[in-house]
Amino acid sequence: MAVPPPKIGTPPAPELPRNGFDRFFEISARGSTMSREIRGGLATFFTMAYIVVLNPLILGSAADGDGKKLAIPAIAAATALVAGVMTILMGVVGRFPLALAAGLGVNALVAFEIAPEMTWADAMGLVVIEGVIIAVLVLTGLRTAVFRAVPTQLKTAIGVGIGLFLTIIGLVDAGFVRRVPDVANTTVPVGLGIGGKLASWPLLVFVVGLLLTLVLVVRRVRGAILIGILGSTVLAMIVEAIANVGPSVVDGKPNPKGWALNVPELPKTIADVPDLSLLGHFNVFDSWSRAGWLVVLMFVFTLLITDFFDTMGTMVAVGQEGGMLDERGTPPRAKEILLVDSIAAAAGGAASTSSNTSYIESAAGVAEGARTGVASLVTGGLFLLAMFLAPLVVVVPFEAASTALVVVGFLMMTAVRTIDWSDYEIAIPAFLTIVLMPFTYSVSNGIGAGVITYAVLKLARGKSREVHPLMYGVAALFILYFLRGPIESVVL
Repeated sequence: MAVPPPKIGTPPAPELPRNGFDRFFEISARGSTMSREIRGGLATFFTMAYIVVLNPLILGSAADGDGKKLAIPAIAAATALVAGVMTILMGVVGRFPLALAAGLGVNALVAFEIAPEMTWADAMGLVVIEGVIIAVLVLTGLRTAVFRAVPTQLKTAIGVGIGLFLTIIGLVDAGFVRRVPDVANTTVPVGLGIGGKLASWPLLVFVVGLLLTLVLVVRRVRGAILIGILGSTVLAMIVEAIANVGPSVVDGKPNPKGWALNVPELPKTIADVPDLSLLGHFNVFDSWSRAGWLVVLMFVFTLLITDFFDTMGTMVAVGQEGGMLDERGTPPRAKEILLVDSIAAAAGGAASTSSNTSYIESAAGVAEGARTGVASLVTGGLFLLAMFLAPLVVVVPFEAASTALVVVGFLMMTAVRTIDWSDYEIAIPAFLTIVLMPFTYSVSNGIGAGVITYAVLKLARGKSREVHPLMYGVAALFILYFLRGPIESVVL
């Protein structure tokens, strides 16, 4: 009897493991190779290495209740250390291509809302408490149960929404999309480039780099995203050497035509000794007496909700991009992934870098072929090197790294076709989930809107039994999350 040929699009059968390392990380079983994992780990690092520079700028610019500031070099070293250790832990325990670092948004909350109410040690102590609570929720199975209670198509919408979120992050970071100045007779919130024009060298570098990456992706070139980042960086260095563009802020004044975050020029020194003096600089007790238990409770709740659902969304999006989700939309070793993420939140507080969480930029590595924790080992190792090679990390400007975010956003967007748009009971929650992530610059806001709308529509249609009981509990928590402003104004 003749064996029928395989259908077009059918994934190749997994190969037998070549050795113990392969077997442990399931490299062959997931259809990957060492070269793909290394390439993916490199791509992930280059798309998120900016956090080593940006996190110190955010945390170091704020003063606590006593008027004290954290030392920027110490924050940078601790940021790289925790990101490296936690990403490696994710690779070994979660065995998933997910990198972790200080969470953007959460670090701003800690710096500008929590720390001014207490000392830096107290604020970081609250981050430790939040991480411990999430770890307990994982160990008791509640966090995993909540994840599994979310409908599969809503999980798909979360991945699509994060794709659009990545896209707008890339476009904004590169300066391709900018906020329109508040002037009379305009209702347009954002516009193209500078005054509607691509009127700077950095913008030209971004456009050329993006087109280069897209061409490489279309031609199925291996390492397309990584080549795009490195090629854009080289081009940026050439442009800077010739045009002397400079940074986007000069002597405290904005320079719209300058490079965002980093100026692409060869550093004067290659290595530096890291300052790890902030490790262990936290206090889990004094914040309650300093700011009051109700204020502390609201801060912890906000941190908890943000970390809890941002990670769930990121995990789904990365797994979806790599085709690693099961029929329920759950990635392999979900409990272990969530546990490492919870430990990272507490570790970030213990090292004074703010809560560490999973980074959606990991999708860049998955787009390069990463499917296992080996990619996380590569990314984590590079973060540890960044402690000593910080001058080299600051060579890549946003205009070069952001090309990867836009391309990955497109790749993640393609999953939108699997949502049943004719079924309004899931289509409307999916739509709100997708659009509110980029439009509010928050993964949690999108997930919250989708969950609440899904529960309300099912109740309105008399189909309450189709909704998992945990979904009602999550919807209630998100209602409190969205109403925390009015609640604080009444009770505080």
